[in-house]
Amino acid sequence: MADTGARTLRLLSLLQARRYWAGAALADRLGVSERTVRRDVERLRQLGYPVQARPGVEGGYQLASGAALPPLVLDDDEAAAIAVGLLAAVHSPVSGTAEASARALAKLAQVMPERLRRRVDALRSTAEAVPWSPAGATVDAEILGAVAQAARDVERLEIGYRTAGGEAAERRVEPHRLVALGQRWYLVAYDNWRSDWRTFRVDRIESAKATGARFAPRPIPTGDPVAFVRAGIAQAPRTYQVVATVQASAEDVRGRVGRWCAVEERTSTSCAVRINTESLEWAAAALLMTGAAFSEIGPPELDELQADWGVRIRRTTRDGSSPPRNDSQT
Repeated sequence: MADTGARTLRLLSLLQARRYWAGAALADRLGVSERTVRRDVERLRQLGYPVQARPGVEGGYQLASGAALPPLVLDDDEAAAIAVGLLAAVHSPVSGTAEASARALAKLAQVMPERLRRRVDALRSTAEAVPWSPAGATVDAEILGAVAQAARDVERLEIGYRTAGGEAAERRVEPHRLVALGQRWYLVAYDNWRSDWRTFRVDRIESAKATGARFAPRPIPTGDPVAFVRAGIAQAPRTYQVVATVQASAEDVRGRVGRWCAVEERTSTSCAVRINTESLEWAAAALLMTGAAFSEIGPPELDELQADWGVRIRRTTRDGSSPPRNDSQT
């Protein structure tokens, strides 16, 4: 009887996890015959769970859409796991989830047994989580849900995307998996217009529209969506914003480097130079080409590079040799 009860709960969990299950697939997941699945489905119906059946060779089962389900019974480990997840979600980068998570956690604590409620209260009163702070990196909960649903339903999406350079782009993609990594959400998808696999940061997806067109899933190149995202992050060039005050007129500086930089006049003898670049070495060279002193350099990595260059120049001997570079300082 214990085995039957555990199997019935497992069946309920599977039905809640997916919209529709073929009878043969359920039998395979539960390790029983299809006849046993039919008996377990009937047992769920007797408990008040509205399970719909589709007859025939391709028949299967699903929970009735929009039906009110009896309370879901959780064991101690499941309840504790949900509480910990909700506590972490209070500081989630997904917009709109913080307050909802806090409310759900309070409701869950009210119906927990005393021993679990004390554990959850201890977590709530003593645990600290670092809130998500990078500007502009918040994920829209509605877009995240739309992407997840399209990936589950194997349905093509049309997305409006903001590139790293700030340009608006339209894409038609086959969503494969969502990956949460390093406090960011990424979509691994096949780009139909580029005919290649791509990784999209979900916080840069500004719209997501389901097309209604299904697609046959393709094998991801690495076989592992997390590994695919990690590889893409490792290869992505970093963009730096270099800012410096140059002790020369804006007119003079524009004449030397204006085609590569944004030059803003400050006084008649000084100006601000801004450079967006993936190469700090190039930015340092451009500032040297102004032929004037400069200060207030950013980012910090450029200060370190300039200091390293200064040491190397001072130590260069007359025969052109120079000391080996200490890469640990960069």
